[in-house]
Amino acid sequence: MDTLTQISSRELDLATTPLRTVNDLLQGRPVEGYVPLGADEPVTILNPRGAHAVAVGIDQPRNVTIAGDVGYYAAGMNQRADVVIDGSAGVGVAENMMTGSVRVKGNASQSAGATAHGGLLVIEGDAAARCGISMKGVDIVVGGSIGHMSAFMGQAGRLVVRGDAGDALGDSLYEARLYVRGSVASLGADCIAKEMRAEHLEELASLLKAAGYVDDDPSSFTRYGSARELYHFNVDNSSAY
Repeated sequence: MDTLTQISSRELDLATTPLRTVNDLLQGRPVEGYVPLGADEPVTILNPRGAHAVAVGIDQPRNVTIAGDVGYYAAGMNQRADVVIDGSAGVGVAENMMTGSVRVKGNASQSAGATAHGGLLVIEGDAAARCGISMKGVDIVVGGSIGHMSAFMGQAGRLVVRGDAGDALGDSLYEARLYVRGSVASLGADCIAKEMRAEHLEELASLLKAAGYVDDDPSSFTRYGSARELYHFNVDNSSAY
């Protein structure tokens, strides 16, 4: 398949096309010798083979499917694109995402959705440690379980876990809201269980629907949030500062 046929058929093959070229095309940049992608043209990326930084920095509406496993920071800095990873993802998938959506059909390694400001990240399998670390407005829905220190210093956004959570969930949490259906190994500093009021049930139902889990019962989840004890200096604890 030659380059022009490959591009016009909406398939970009990483076995034959350099990663930088693929990302430039996805971002709408001109690349010498390649036909530009149409504004709304869906794209399938073939043979990712665990490559790092696949489909990063897309700043326009675009549907992208990655046919296989990816390495570090896939779909990072996403803006407005809808990216589906038909496999598992390495460290930092959807890191610093702003808008749009990223769906991982398999499992995700550490720091999924780290520092993300917005958009929706769905991980159908499990997510490893530090899922949602320093999240700043993103919505994350995990179909399986998550590892330790997830939502550490979570500032804003929502994290939904249909399975279990590891140790130190929500350590040093700010205003992110956490919903977990399964067990929690331990809560981090300043993270407590909170009442599930009607507005939280409605919010959770909307998140589950957006992620495709329409049959889940929101009342089977527990809500966790900040106790807000770390917001203020306490002289009795001065030696710890």
